[in-house]
Amino acid sequence: MNNYIKAFTLYVCFSVLLYGCGSSSSIISTPVENIDGSPLKVSKLTETELHKWSHLDLVKDTIPGMSVEKAYDELIKNKKGKTVIVAVIDSATDIDHEDLDDVLWTNEKEIPNNGKDDDNNGYIDDIHGWNFIGDTYYEQLEYVRLLASGDKNNPRYAEAEEKYNAEYQKYAQLKTNSSQLLQEVINADTAISNHLKKKNYTKEDVNSIKTEDKALQDSVLLMRYILSLDYDTVEAFKTAVESDLVIINTRLDYHLNKNFKGRKTGDNPNNISDVGYGNNNPRPTVKKESHGTHVSGIILAERDNNKGIKGIANNAKLMAIRSTPNGDEYDKDVALAIRYAADNGAKIINMSFGKSFSPHSDWVRDAIRYAASKDVLIVHGAGNDAHSIDVHKNYPNDAIGTGEEITDNFITVGALTPRYGSNMVADYSNYGKINVDVFAPGSEIYSSMPENEYKLQNGTSMSAPNVAGVAVLIRSQYPNLSAPQVKQIIMDSGLPINTKVIVGESRSIENLTDISKSGKIVNAYNALIMASQVVNQ
Repeated sequence: MNNYIKAFTLYVCFSVLLYGCGSSSSIISTPVENIDGSPLKVSKLTETELHKWSHLDLVKDTIPGMSVEKAYDELIKNKKGKTVIVAVIDSATDIDHEDLDDVLWTNEKEIPNNGKDDDNNGYIDDIHGWNFIGDTYYEQLEYVRLLASGDKNNPRYAEAEEKYNAEYQKYAQLKTNSSQLLQEVINADTAISNHLKKKNYTKEDVNSIKTEDKALQDSVLLMRYILSLDYDTVEAFKTAVESDLVIINTRLDYHLNKNFKGRKTGDNPNNISDVGYGNNNPRPTVKKESHGTHVSGIILAERDNNKGIKGIANNAKLMAIRSTPNGDEYDKDVALAIRYAADNGAKIINMSFGKSFSPHSDWVRDAIRYAASKDVLIVHGAGNDAHSIDVHKNYPNDAIGTGEEITDNFITVGALTPRYGSNMVADYSNYGKINVDVFAPGSEIYSSMPENEYKLQNGTSMSAPNVAGVAVLIRSQYPNLSAPQVKQIIMDSGLPINTKVIVGESRSIENLTDISKSGKIVNAYNALIMASQVVNQ
Protein backbone atom coordinates (compact mmCIF):
# COMPACT_ATOMS: atom_id res chain seq x y z
CA MET A 1 0.00 0.00 0.00
CA ASN A 2 2.84 2.39 -0.78
CA ASN A 3 1.16 4.45 -3.50
CA TYR A 4 -1.42 6.21 -1.34
CA ILE A 5 1.22 7.04 1.25
CA LYS A 6 3.31 8.53 -1.54
CA ALA A 7 0.38 10.66 -2.66
CA PHE A 8 -0.17 11.92 0.86
CA THR A 9 3.53 12.63 1.33
CA LEU A 10 3.68 14.54 -1.93
CA TYR A 11 0.66 16.57 -0.90
CA VAL A 12 2.21 17.48 2.43
CA CYS A 13 5.54 18.31 0.76
CA PHE A 14 3.82 20.55 -1.74
CA SER A 15 1.80 22.29 0.96
CA VAL A 16 5.02 23.08 2.82
CA LEU A 17 6.65 24.27 -0.39
CA LEU A 18 3.76 26.43 -1.50
CA TYR A 19 2.49 27.77 1.75
CA GLY A 20 5.55 27.63 3.96
CA CYS A 21 4.33 24.98 6.08
CA GLY A 22 27.09 -19.14 11.28
CA SER A 23 27.99 -21.70 8.85
CA SER A 24 31.43 -23.20 8.30
CA SER A 25 33.44 -21.09 5.89
CA SER A 26 33.90 -24.06 3.58
CA ILE A 27 30.42 -23.66 2.17
CA ILE A 28 30.31 -19.90 1.91
CA SER A 29 30.68 -18.55 -1.61
CA THR A 30 33.27 -16.15 -0.28
CA PRO A 31 35.22 -16.36 2.99
CA VAL A 32 33.06 -15.15 5.88
CA GLU A 33 35.53 -12.46 6.83
CA ASN A 34 35.26 -10.94 3.35
CA ILE A 35 31.47 -10.79 3.03
CA ASP A 36 31.11 -7.48 4.83
CA GLY A 37 34.00 -6.13 2.82
CA SER A 38 32.01 -6.44 -0.38
CA PRO A 39 31.97 -3.09 -2.18
CA LEU A 40 28.75 -1.09 -2.20
CA LYS A 41 27.14 -0.91 -5.62
CA VAL A 42 26.74 2.81 -6.16
CA SER A 43 25.66 2.68 -9.80
CA LYS A 44 22.02 2.17 -10.67
CA LEU A 45 21.09 -1.38 -11.60
CA THR A 46 20.74 -1.97 -15.32
CA GLU A 47 17.38 -3.24 -16.54
CA THR A 48 18.89 -6.70 -17.01
CA GLU A 49 20.31 -6.72 -13.48
CA LEU A 50 17.06 -5.45 -12.00
CA HIS A 51 14.99 -8.12 -13.73
CA LYS A 52 17.05 -10.94 -12.23
CA TRP A 53 18.85 -9.44 -9.23
CA SER A 54 17.50 -12.02 -6.81
CA HIS A 55 19.36 -14.69 -8.84
CA LEU A 56 22.70 -12.84 -8.73
CA ASP A 57 25.67 -13.27 -6.42
CA LEU A 58 26.82 -10.90 -3.69
CA VAL A 59 30.51 -11.38 -4.37
CA LYS A 60 30.42 -11.27 -8.16
CA ASP A 61 27.68 -8.68 -8.63
CA THR A 62 27.77 -6.72 -5.32
CA ILE A 63 24.01 -7.35 -5.15
CA PRO A 64 22.53 -9.37 -2.23
CA GLY A 65 20.90 -12.00 -4.44
CA MET A 66 20.70 -15.73 -3.73
CA SER A 67 23.42 -16.98 -6.14
CA VAL A 68 20.86 -18.93 -8.17
CA GLU A 69 22.74 -18.49 -11.47
CA LYS A 70 25.95 -19.62 -9.80
CA ALA A 71 24.13 -22.68 -8.43
CA TYR A 72 22.95 -23.64 -11.92
CA ASP A 73 26.31 -22.95 -13.56
CA GLU A 74 28.46 -24.82 -11.03
CA LEU A 75 26.24 -27.31 -9.17
CA ILE A 76 22.98 -28.15 -10.91
CA LYS A 77 24.11 -27.80 -14.52
CA ASN A 78 21.82 -30.13 -16.49
CA LYS A 79 20.59 -32.21 -13.55
CA LYS A 80 16.79 -32.08 -13.49
CA GLY A 81 16.31 -33.84 -10.19
CA LYS A 82 12.99 -35.17 -8.92
CA THR A 83 9.78 -33.29 -9.74
CA VAL A 84 8.45 -31.35 -6.73
CA ILE A 85 4.83 -30.21 -6.41
CA VAL A 86 4.53 -26.65 -5.11
CA ALA A 87 1.23 -25.34 -3.76
CA VAL A 88 0.84 -21.59 -4.06
CA ILE A 89 -1.91 -20.63 -1.60
CA ASP A 90 -2.69 -17.09 -2.60
CA SER A 91 -5.05 -14.94 -4.61
CA ALA A 92 -5.92 -16.07 -8.13
CA THR A 93 -3.27 -17.45 -10.48
CA ASP A 94 -3.34 -17.13 -14.25
CA ILE A 95 -2.62 -20.78 -15.04
CA ASP A 96 -2.85 -19.98 -18.77
CA HIS A 97 0.17 -17.65 -18.57
CA GLU A 98 2.91 -18.39 -21.13
CA ASP A 99 5.47 -18.92 -18.34
CA LEU A 100 3.24 -21.15 -16.19
CA ASP A 101 1.03 -23.19 -18.52
CA ASP A 102 3.58 -25.98 -19.01
CA VAL A 103 4.49 -26.39 -15.33
CA LEU A 104 1.02 -27.07 -13.92
CA TRP A 105 0.27 -29.90 -11.52
CA THR A 106 -2.48 -32.11 -12.89
CA ASN A 107 -4.64 -34.31 -10.70
CA GLU A 108 -4.39 -37.56 -12.64
CA LYS A 109 -7.07 -39.16 -10.46
CA GLU A 110 -9.70 -36.69 -11.66
CA ILE A 111 -11.49 -36.87 -15.02
CA PRO A 112 -11.65 -33.27 -16.32
CA ASN A 113 -14.98 -31.48 -16.45
CA ASN A 114 -17.28 -34.46 -15.87
CA GLY A 115 -18.92 -32.84 -12.87
CA LYS A 116 -17.90 -35.69 -10.56
CA ASP A 117 -15.53 -36.07 -7.66
CA ASP A 118 -13.68 -38.98 -9.24
CA ASP A 119 -10.98 -39.25 -6.57
CA ASN A 120 -13.44 -38.74 -3.68
CA ASN A 121 -11.34 -36.00 -2.11
CA GLY A 122 -14.33 -33.69 -1.67
CA TYR A 123 -13.52 -31.42 -4.61
CA ILE A 124 -15.23 -31.81 -7.97
CA ASP A 125 -13.03 -31.56 -11.09
CA ASP A 126 -10.02 -30.22 -9.17
CA ILE A 127 -7.63 -30.59 -12.08
CA HIS A 128 -4.94 -27.99 -11.30
CA GLY A 129 -5.92 -26.94 -7.78
CA TRP A 130 -8.92 -25.38 -6.05
CA ASN A 131 -10.62 -22.03 -5.53
CA PHE A 132 -11.80 -21.79 -1.91
CA ILE A 133 -13.41 -18.37 -2.30
CA GLY A 134 -15.46 -18.98 -5.44
CA ASP A 135 -16.73 -15.75 -6.99
CA THR A 136 -15.67 -13.63 -4.01
CA TYR A 137 -13.37 -10.72 -4.80
CA TYR A 138 -13.61 -7.93 -2.18
CA GLU A 139 -13.61 -8.69 1.54
CA GLN A 140 -13.43 -6.90 4.89
CA LEU A 141 -10.36 -6.91 7.08
CA GLU A 142 -10.50 -9.46 9.88
CA TYR A 143 -10.79 -6.94 12.71
CA VAL A 144 -13.64 -5.22 10.84
CA ARG A 145 -15.43 -8.58 10.68
CA LEU A 146 -14.97 -8.83 14.45
CA LEU A 147 -16.56 -5.42 14.97
CA ALA A 148 -19.38 -6.26 12.55
CA SER A 149 -20.14 -9.38 14.59
CA GLY A 150 -20.84 -7.22 17.64
CA ASP A 151 -19.07 -9.70 19.93
CA LYS A 152 -17.95 -7.29 22.64
CA ASN A 153 -16.98 -10.23 24.85
CA ASN A 154 -14.15 -11.04 22.48
CA PRO A 155 -10.90 -10.21 24.32
CA ARG A 156 -9.60 -8.29 21.28
CA TYR A 157 -12.79 -6.32 20.55
CA ALA A 158 -11.55 -3.09 22.15
CA GLU A 159 -8.23 -3.42 20.32
CA ALA A 160 -10.09 -3.94 17.05
CA GLU A 161 -12.24 -0.89 17.67
CA GLU A 162 -9.22 1.29 18.43
CA LYS A 163 -7.45 0.06 15.30
CA TYR A 164 -10.55 0.60 13.17
CA ASN A 165 -11.03 4.19 14.36
CA ALA A 166 -7.39 5.05 13.66
CA GLU A 167 -7.36 3.39 10.23
CA TYR A 168 -10.68 4.86 9.11
CA GLN A 169 -9.59 8.35 10.12
CA LYS A 170 -6.25 7.88 8.33
CA TYR A 171 -7.79 6.74 5.07
CA ALA A 172 -10.55 9.33 5.18
CA GLN A 173 -7.87 12.01 5.55
CA LEU A 174 -5.80 10.45 2.77
CA LYS A 175 -8.84 10.57 0.50
CA THR A 176 -9.39 14.25 1.29
CA ASN A 177 -5.74 15.13 0.80
CA SER A 178 -5.28 13.11 -2.39
CA SER A 179 -8.50 14.45 -3.91
CA GLN A 180 -7.41 17.99 -3.09
CA LEU A 181 -3.95 17.37 -4.51
CA LEU A 182 -5.38 15.96 -7.73
CA GLN A 183 -7.71 18.93 -8.18
CA GLU A 184 -4.86 21.41 -7.57
CA VAL A 185 -2.71 19.63 -10.15
CA ILE A 186 -5.57 19.64 -12.67
CA ASN A 187 -6.17 23.36 -12.10
CA ALA A 188 -2.47 24.21 -12.35
CA ASP A 189 -2.09 22.08 -15.48
CA THR A 190 -5.02 23.89 -17.11
CA ALA A 191 -3.68 27.33 -16.17
CA ILE A 192 -0.22 26.60 -17.58
CA SER A 193 -1.60 24.98 -20.74
CA ASN A 194 -3.75 28.06 -21.36
CA HIS A 195 -0.83 30.40 -20.72
CA LEU A 196 1.53 28.49 -23.02
CA LYS A 197 -1.27 27.79 -25.51
CA LYS A 198 -0.32 24.11 -25.69
CA LYS A 199 -1.19 20.98 -23.76
CA ASN A 200 2.08 19.06 -23.95
CA TYR A 201 4.64 21.33 -22.35
CA THR A 202 8.07 20.58 -20.90
CA LYS A 203 9.89 21.43 -17.70
CA GLU A 204 11.82 24.05 -19.70
CA ASP A 205 8.54 25.60 -20.86
CA VAL A 206 7.37 25.91 -17.25
CA ASN A 207 10.69 27.36 -16.09
CA SER A 208 10.50 29.99 -18.84
CA ILE A 209 7.22 31.46 -17.56
CA LYS A 210 7.59 34.97 -16.16
CA THR A 211 4.46 36.44 -14.62
CA GLU A 212 3.17 38.79 -11.94
CA ASP A 213 -0.05 36.80 -11.66
CA LYS A 214 -0.03 35.23 -8.16
CA ALA A 215 -2.32 32.33 -9.13
CA LEU A 216 -0.18 31.51 -12.16
CA GLN A 217 2.97 31.77 -10.02
CA ASP A 218 1.50 29.15 -7.66
CA SER A 219 0.67 26.92 -10.64
CA VAL A 220 4.21 27.25 -11.96
CA LEU A 221 5.63 26.40 -8.54
CA LEU A 222 3.49 23.28 -8.31
CA MET A 223 4.32 22.14 -11.84
CA ARG A 224 8.03 22.67 -11.26
CA TYR A 225 7.77 20.44 -8.22
CA ILE A 226 5.73 17.76 -10.01
CA LEU A 227 8.10 17.69 -12.99
CA SER A 228 11.10 17.38 -10.66
CA LEU A 229 9.80 14.00 -9.45
CA ASP A 230 10.15 10.61 -11.14
CA TYR A 231 7.32 11.25 -13.58
CA ASP A 232 7.80 11.91 -17.28
CA THR A 233 4.70 14.07 -17.59
CA VAL A 234 2.04 15.76 -15.53
CA GLU A 235 -0.42 13.20 -16.90
CA ALA A 236 1.69 10.40 -15.43
CA PHE A 237 1.58 12.09 -12.03
CA LYS A 238 -2.19 12.55 -12.24
CA THR A 239 -2.57 8.89 -13.15
CA ALA A 240 -0.49 7.92 -10.10
CA VAL A 241 -2.66 9.98 -7.75
CA GLU A 242 -5.82 8.56 -9.35
CA SER A 243 -4.43 5.08 -8.74
CA ASP A 244 -3.82 6.02 -5.11
CA LEU A 245 -7.44 7.12 -4.83
CA VAL A 246 -8.63 3.75 -6.15
CA ILE A 247 -6.65 2.02 -3.37
CA ILE A 248 -7.93 4.45 -0.75
CA ASN A 249 -11.55 4.07 -1.85
CA THR A 250 -11.20 0.28 -1.87
CA ARG A 251 -9.99 0.48 1.71
CA LEU A 252 -12.92 2.65 2.77
CA ASP A 253 -15.68 1.05 0.68
CA TYR A 254 -14.80 -2.61 1.27
CA HIS A 255 -11.96 -3.39 3.68
CA LEU A 256 -13.14 -0.99 6.41
CA ASN A 257 -16.88 -1.15 5.64
CA LYS A 258 -18.64 -2.87 8.57
CA ASN A 259 -21.78 -3.43 6.50
CA PHE A 260 -20.10 -5.03 3.49
CA LYS A 261 -20.71 -8.74 2.87
CA GLY A 262 -18.16 -10.13 0.46
CA ARG A 263 -18.32 -13.91 0.83
CA LYS A 264 -20.22 -15.67 -1.97
CA THR A 265 -19.49 -19.34 -1.30
CA GLY A 266 -22.63 -20.19 0.72
CA ASP A 267 -20.74 -21.93 3.52
CA ASN A 268 -20.40 -21.00 7.17
CA PRO A 269 -16.84 -19.61 7.61
CA ASN A 270 -17.08 -20.32 11.34
CA ASN A 271 -17.69 -24.04 10.81
CA ILE A 272 -14.59 -25.96 9.77
CA SER A 273 -16.72 -29.02 9.01
CA ASP A 274 -18.81 -27.19 6.39
CA VAL A 275 -16.71 -28.22 3.38
CA GLY A 276 -16.99 -28.79 -0.37
CA TYR A 277 -17.61 -25.14 -1.26
CA GLY A 278 -15.77 -23.11 -3.91
CA ASN A 279 -14.92 -24.25 -7.44
CA ASN A 280 -12.11 -25.63 -9.58
CA ASN A 281 -11.14 -22.35 -11.28
CA PRO A 282 -8.13 -20.62 -9.63
CA ARG A 283 -7.86 -17.96 -12.37
CA PRO A 284 -8.22 -14.20 -11.73
CA THR A 285 -11.66 -12.66 -11.42
CA VAL A 286 -10.26 -9.40 -12.81
CA LYS A 287 -6.89 -8.72 -14.45
CA LYS A 288 -5.60 -6.67 -11.52
CA GLU A 289 -5.87 -9.78 -9.30
CA SER A 290 -2.25 -10.53 -10.03
CA HIS A 291 -0.63 -11.54 -6.75
CA GLY A 292 -0.75 -15.32 -7.13
CA THR A 293 0.52 -15.13 -10.70
CA HIS A 294 3.51 -13.00 -9.64
CA VAL A 295 4.35 -15.27 -6.71
CA SER A 296 4.11 -18.42 -8.85
CA GLY A 297 6.43 -17.05 -11.52
CA ILE A 298 9.14 -16.31 -8.97
CA ILE A 299 9.19 -19.96 -7.89
CA LEU A 300 8.79 -21.90 -11.11
CA ALA A 301 8.31 -19.85 -14.28
CA GLU A 302 9.52 -21.96 -17.19
CA ARG A 303 13.29 -21.69 -17.51
CA ASP A 304 13.74 -22.98 -21.07
CA ASN A 305 10.94 -21.41 -23.13
CA ASN A 306 12.81 -18.18 -23.99
CA LYS A 307 9.92 -16.08 -22.70
CA GLY A 308 9.57 -13.63 -19.87
CA ILE A 309 11.55 -14.79 -16.86
CA LYS A 310 13.25 -17.81 -15.38
CA GLY A 311 11.84 -19.19 -12.16
CA ILE A 312 14.18 -20.52 -9.53
CA ALA A 313 13.05 -24.15 -9.78
CA ASN A 314 13.78 -26.20 -12.90
CA ASN A 315 11.64 -29.22 -12.09
CA ALA A 316 8.46 -28.27 -10.25
CA LYS A 317 4.72 -28.41 -10.76
CA LEU A 318 2.34 -25.65 -9.71
CA MET A 319 -0.74 -26.48 -7.64
CA ALA A 320 -2.78 -23.24 -7.76
CA ILE A 321 -4.98 -22.65 -4.71
CA ARG A 322 -7.07 -19.49 -4.48
CA SER A 323 -7.85 -18.56 -0.87
CA THR A 324 -7.11 -14.85 -0.58
CA PRO A 325 -9.57 -12.12 -1.66
CA ASN A 326 -8.98 -8.38 -1.97
CA GLY A 327 -9.11 -8.02 1.79
CA ASP A 328 -8.34 -10.49 4.57
CA GLU A 329 -8.54 -14.22 4.00
CA TYR A 330 -10.69 -16.42 6.23
CA ASP A 331 -8.88 -18.81 8.58
CA LYS A 332 -11.11 -21.65 7.44
CA ASP A 333 -10.04 -21.25 3.81
CA VAL A 334 -6.36 -21.16 4.77
CA ALA A 335 -6.64 -24.25 6.97
CA LEU A 336 -8.48 -26.25 4.34
CA ALA A 337 -6.11 -25.05 1.61
CA ILE A 338 -3.09 -26.30 3.57
CA ARG A 339 -4.77 -29.67 4.09
CA TYR A 340 -5.74 -29.86 0.41
CA ALA A 341 -2.15 -29.22 -0.65
CA ALA A 342 -0.75 -31.78 1.79
CA ASP A 343 -3.27 -34.43 0.79
CA ASN A 344 -2.61 -33.98 -2.92
CA GLY A 345 1.15 -34.36 -2.90
CA ALA A 346 2.58 -30.87 -2.45
CA LYS A 347 6.00 -30.89 -0.77
CA ILE A 348 6.36 -27.09 -0.62
CA ILE A 349 3.60 -24.62 0.25
CA ASN A 350 4.07 -20.89 -0.31
CA MET A 351 1.85 -18.51 1.67
CA SER A 352 2.36 -14.83 0.90
CA PHE A 353 -0.42 -13.29 2.97
CA GLY A 354 -1.09 -12.35 6.56
CA LYS A 355 -3.13 -10.35 9.06
CA SER A 356 -3.02 -9.17 12.66
CA PHE A 357 -6.31 -10.76 13.81
CA SER A 358 -7.11 -14.46 13.43
CA PRO A 359 -10.22 -15.76 15.25
CA HIS A 360 -9.58 -19.38 14.26
CA SER A 361 -5.79 -19.41 14.32
CA ASP A 362 -5.99 -22.82 16.02
CA TRP A 363 -7.51 -24.28 12.82
CA VAL A 364 -4.55 -22.99 10.84
CA ARG A 365 -1.99 -24.26 13.36
CA ASP A 366 -3.70 -27.67 13.29
CA ALA A 367 -3.38 -27.63 9.49
CA ILE A 368 0.32 -26.72 9.80
CA ARG A 369 0.78 -29.73 12.09
CA TYR A 370 -1.06 -31.86 9.57
CA ALA A 371 1.25 -30.66 6.81
CA ALA A 372 4.22 -31.51 9.03
CA SER A 373 2.89 -35.06 9.36
CA LYS A 374 2.95 -35.23 5.54
CA ASP A 375 6.53 -33.87 5.39
CA VAL A 376 5.48 -30.58 3.77
CA LEU A 377 7.59 -27.42 4.14
CA ILE A 378 5.58 -24.18 4.47
CA VAL A 379 7.21 -20.88 3.51
CA HIS A 380 5.50 -17.70 4.74
CA GLY A 381 6.14 -13.99 4.19
CA ALA A 382 6.82 -12.06 7.42
CA GLY A 383 4.50 -9.16 6.48
CA ASN A 384 4.87 -5.57 5.36
CA ASP A 385 4.07 -3.44 8.43
CA ALA A 386 7.67 -2.54 9.42
CA HIS A 387 6.97 -4.14 12.82
CA SER A 388 8.68 -6.61 15.07
CA ILE A 389 6.41 -9.65 14.94
CA ASP A 390 7.93 -10.75 18.21
CA VAL A 391 5.82 -7.92 19.63
CA HIS A 392 2.98 -7.35 17.15
CA LYS A 393 0.62 -10.23 16.37
CA ASN A 394 0.97 -11.65 12.87
CA TYR A 395 -0.90 -14.61 11.40
CA PRO A 396 -0.58 -17.34 10.23
CA ASN A 397 2.28 -18.55 12.38
CA ASP A 398 3.69 -21.70 13.90
CA ALA A 399 3.66 -20.56 17.52
CA ILE A 400 1.40 -18.82 20.02
CA GLY A 401 2.99 -15.43 20.58
CA THR A 402 6.67 -15.84 21.33
CA GLY A 403 6.18 -19.36 22.62
CA GLU A 404 7.74 -22.54 21.34
CA GLU A 405 7.16 -23.49 17.72
CA ILE A 406 4.51 -26.18 17.30
CA THR A 407 6.34 -27.77 14.36
CA ASP A 408 9.65 -27.51 12.51
CA ASN A 409 8.24 -27.29 8.97
CA PHE A 410 7.38 -23.56 8.86
CA ILE A 411 9.85 -20.87 7.75
CA THR A 412 9.13 -17.12 7.94
CA VAL A 413 10.92 -14.74 5.58
CA GLY A 414 11.73 -11.02 5.72
CA ALA A 415 12.48 -8.90 2.64
CA LEU A 416 15.72 -7.52 1.19
CA THR A 417 16.30 -4.76 -1.36
CA PRO A 418 18.90 -4.95 -4.16
CA ARG A 419 21.10 -2.46 -2.27
CA TYR A 420 23.78 -4.21 -0.23
CA GLY A 421 24.66 -2.27 2.92
CA SER A 422 22.71 -0.45 5.63
CA ASN A 423 19.55 -0.17 3.46
CA MET A 424 19.57 -3.85 2.54
CA VAL A 425 16.48 -4.70 4.62
CA ALA A 426 13.31 -3.34 2.99
CA ASP A 427 11.87 -0.46 5.00
CA TYR A 428 8.41 -2.12 5.02
CA SER A 429 9.59 -5.58 6.09
CA ASN A 430 8.55 -7.09 9.39
CA TYR A 431 11.33 -8.60 11.47
CA GLY A 432 11.87 -10.48 14.71
CA LYS A 433 14.63 -12.34 16.51
CA ILE A 434 12.16 -15.08 17.45
CA ASN A 435 9.59 -15.18 14.67
CA VAL A 436 11.49 -14.31 11.47
CA ASP A 437 13.86 -17.03 10.34
CA VAL A 438 15.74 -15.53 7.37
CA PHE A 439 15.81 -12.64 4.91
CA ALA A 440 15.66 -12.95 1.13
CA PRO A 441 15.11 -10.70 -1.92
CA GLY A 442 11.68 -9.04 -1.82
CA SER A 443 11.88 -5.55 -3.33
CA GLU A 444 11.73 -4.82 -7.05
CA ILE A 445 11.19 -8.45 -8.01
CA TYR A 446 10.34 -8.99 -11.68
CA SER A 447 7.83 -11.74 -12.36
CA SER A 448 4.76 -12.86 -14.27
CA MET A 449 1.45 -10.99 -14.33
CA PRO A 450 -1.93 -12.02 -15.78
CA GLU A 451 -2.36 -12.16 -19.55
CA ASN A 452 1.30 -12.86 -20.36
CA GLU A 453 2.61 -9.66 -18.83
CA TYR A 454 5.49 -9.01 -16.39
CA LYS A 455 6.11 -6.42 -13.70
CA LEU A 456 8.29 -5.43 -10.74
CA GLN A 457 6.61 -5.79 -7.34
CA ASN A 458 7.66 -5.36 -3.70
CA GLY A 459 6.94 -7.19 -0.48
CA THR A 460 7.66 -10.09 1.77
CA SER A 461 5.11 -11.65 -0.59
CA MET A 462 8.04 -11.79 -3.02
CA SER A 463 10.72 -12.85 -0.54
CA ALA A 464 8.74 -15.93 0.53
CA PRO A 465 8.54 -17.45 -2.99
CA ASN A 466 12.23 -16.75 -3.52
CA VAL A 467 12.90 -18.99 -0.52
CA ALA A 468 10.26 -21.47 -1.65
CA GLY A 469 12.12 -21.72 -4.95
CA VAL A 470 15.37 -22.53 -3.15
CA ALA A 471 13.52 -25.13 -1.07
CA VAL A 472 12.25 -26.72 -4.29
CA LEU A 473 15.79 -26.94 -5.66
CA ILE A 474 16.94 -28.72 -2.51
CA ARG A 475 14.03 -31.15 -2.43
CA SER A 476 14.40 -31.81 -6.13
CA GLN A 477 18.15 -32.52 -6.05
CA TYR A 478 18.08 -34.25 -2.66
CA PRO A 479 14.60 -35.78 -2.34
CA ASN A 480 15.44 -37.87 0.73
CA LEU A 481 15.85 -34.77 2.90
CA SER A 482 12.89 -34.06 5.18
CA ALA A 483 11.04 -30.76 5.44
CA PRO A 484 12.71 -29.89 8.79
CA GLN A 485 16.12 -30.67 7.29
CA VAL A 486 15.44 -28.42 4.31
CA LYS A 487 14.36 -25.61 6.62
CA GLN A 488 17.48 -25.94 8.74
CA ILE A 489 19.73 -26.07 5.68
CA ILE A 490 18.21 -22.86 4.30
CA MET A 491 18.78 -21.13 7.63
CA ASP A 492 22.25 -22.47 8.35
CA SER A 493 23.69 -22.02 4.85
CA GLY A 494 22.80 -18.38 4.38
CA LEU A 495 25.36 -15.58 4.29
CA PRO A 496 25.99 -14.21 7.81
CA ILE A 497 25.96 -10.46 7.23
CA ASN A 498 27.54 -8.39 10.01
CA THR A 499 26.84 -5.00 8.43
CA LYS A 500 24.32 -3.09 10.53
CA VAL A 501 20.99 -2.46 8.83
CA ILE A 502 18.16 0.04 9.22
CA VAL A 503 14.79 -1.50 10.07
CA GLY A 504 11.22 -0.75 11.06
CA GLU A 505 9.07 2.31 11.46
CA SER A 506 11.57 3.79 13.90
CA ARG A 507 14.41 3.24 11.37
CA SER A 508 16.55 1.77 14.13
CA ILE A 509 20.04 0.40 13.42
CA GLU A 510 20.33 -3.31 14.11
CA ASN A 511 22.43 -6.37 13.43
CA LEU A 512 20.80 -9.02 11.26
CA THR A 513 21.26 -11.43 14.17
CA ASP A 514 18.97 -9.19 16.27
CA ILE A 515 16.11 -9.10 13.77
CA SER A 516 16.02 -12.73 12.63
CA LYS A 517 16.63 -16.14 14.09
CA SER A 518 19.43 -17.09 11.71
CA GLY A 519 20.96 -13.66 11.17
CA LYS A 520 21.49 -14.64 7.53
CA ILE A 521 20.36 -13.95 3.98
CA VAL A 522 19.35 -16.96 1.89
CA ASN A 523 21.85 -18.36 -0.60
CA ALA A 524 20.87 -21.14 -3.02
CA TYR A 525 24.47 -22.07 -3.89
CA ASN A 526 25.45 -22.59 -0.27
CA ALA A 527 22.19 -24.39 0.50
CA LEU A 528 22.80 -26.99 -2.21
CA ILE A 529 26.35 -27.58 -0.99
CA MET A 530 25.17 -28.02 2.58
CA ALA A 531 22.35 -30.32 1.41
CA SER A 532 24.94 -32.49 -0.31
CA GLN A 533 27.01 -32.59 2.87
CA VAL A 534 24.01 -33.59 4.99
CA VAL A 535 23.07 -36.38 2.57
CA ASN A 536 26.63 -37.68 2.38
CA GLN A 537 26.95 -37.69 6.16
